[in-house]
Amino acid sequence: MGHVIKTESGYNVFAEDIGTGIPVVFIHGWPVNHKMFEYQMNELPKQGYRFVGIDLLGFGKSDKPWDSYTYDAQAEAVHAVVEHLGLNNFVLAGFSMGGPIAIRYMNKYGLAKVNKLLLLSAAAPVFTQRDAYPFGMKKEEADDMIAQIQADRPNTLQDFGDMFFAQEHSEPFKEWFFHLGLEASGHGTIQAMEALRDEDLRAELVQISTPTYIFHGQKDEICPFDFTAELTGGIVNSTIIPFENSGHGLMFDEKEKFNQELLRVLQS
Repeated sequence: MGHVIKTESGYNVFAEDIGTGIPVVFIHGWPVNHKMFEYQMNELPKQGYRFVGIDLLGFGKSDKPWDSYTYDAQAEAVHAVVEHLGLNNFVLAGFSMGGPIAIRYMNKYGLAKVNKLLLLSAAAPVFTQRDAYPFGMKKEEADDMIAQIQADRPNTLQDFGDMFFAQEHSEPFKEWFFHLGLEASGHGTIQAMEALRDEDLRAELVQISTPTYIFHGQKDEICPFDFTAELTGGIVNSTIIPFENSGHGLMFDEKEKFNQELLRVLQS
């Protein structure tokens, strides 16, 4: 069932809540929404787990305010869902932009509530290059993407989708995925990219002692596999689970392996 939940800042956040058992809370990436986890939504309730998928502010069915797209604002939205649903001892899974938002949520609200953290193709600890961090796109490339969104958002999202996968997918599938991005607000899409460009979580990794599992495609062209070494270097209790034949969208490129590894981690 769907829930509309008000945050402390007064915004409405949508969360899909299906099944019973240990909750697994999913935070989507830029620029899509919780529906990207369709194949986990189909599988987890059959295996005795509760699927909770959150639409971040600006995306999917959640409110689309003019501002409030920082990691702090999005972590507050996650916190509102967790508190409203009364979740404890749950698994938190953040994909791409959802990865750093999950890390920020952990450090502000979740260390006592989350029993496993899953970072899926995470745009963390930093999405763009800077001093002592030569990984990812340059800030100027992020600026160019923002300018392209302002000029022609649909074309920009379609180009981004072409970078997302390492395997071939059907045209209807690619069209479905493209339209998930169009459900977002234009201004939210831009400001969320600004957060990706600017925020830096390197100093926050050491605060996490929760068992952490890093799912990452070795052919990822958006969040390079180099990110995983930075994450394991900072998070003491972390394990990399590589996907040799996947790009950024590993839950689609290697769907069966992804679900198998996900269930293995949940059952461990």
